[in-house]
Amino acid sequence: MFKKKQVLWLKWVGLPIFAFSILVNIYQFINYKFTDNSILVLEVIDGDTILLDGKVKLRLRHLDAPEIDNCKGQAAKEFLESFIKGKKVIIQEKILDQRGRPLALVYLGNTLINQKILEAGLARYHHDKTTKEDLLKNLSLEVKEEKIGIYSPECYQKDKNLENPDCIIKGNMDVNDSSIKRYYFPGCAQYDFTIVEKDKGEQWFCTEAEAREAGYVKSKRCPDKKFPPPSD
Repeated sequence: MFKKKQVLWLKWVGLPIFAFSILVNIYQFINYKFTDNSILVLEVIDGDTILLDGKVKLRLRHLDAPEIDNCKGQAAKEFLESFIKGKKVIIQEKILDQRGRPLALVYLGNTLINQKILEAGLARYHHDKTTKEDLLKNLSLEVKEEKIGIYSPECYQKDKNLENPDCIIKGNMDVNDSSIKRYYFPGCAQYDFTIVEKDKGEQWFCTEAEAREAGYVKSKRCPDKKFPPPSD
């Protein structure tokens, strides 16, 4: 009975609050004077999010930069800061996403900052419909091929755990739902093909217990045995 009341409370109170926050974002976004005039960047929050004069938070379109604590996350933030913190930028092709968050292409003069982040390998390409879609998508493929930034061995590890070679259990997140976490060890059907993408927060583990403690579950594609196998 208590759980039912709790669900009803969330439905009738939580949802209106969420909807109100989206409406506030929309109002601020529409009424903010995004013109061809330059707008001051007050802060850089992370590798794909900035705070503009007027306290408007803006995300850069086509980008998905690592969280600060993940591989290259701090580097992405510092790289973006070096370009635009305390400077005036031009905002173009602005939209609101499904959660009511402002997104745009950001220019410093004629330089597209979204492009610079991708060129440095400090963000993943995020599909979006803009005039720069093809340019940025192709650029991202080139960066991945050249193993730059988040695609370098520091962050993108398939064959070896560079930090601790003795820890060989791979933690992997579902490509469509990062809350679904699985781990693989030698003998699992997909082990050799599984990549530990540390910019996404994926990890290596020394033991199954360590992986489970971090919220990972053993893949169903693993044989019905534990790691490491018992010694003869």
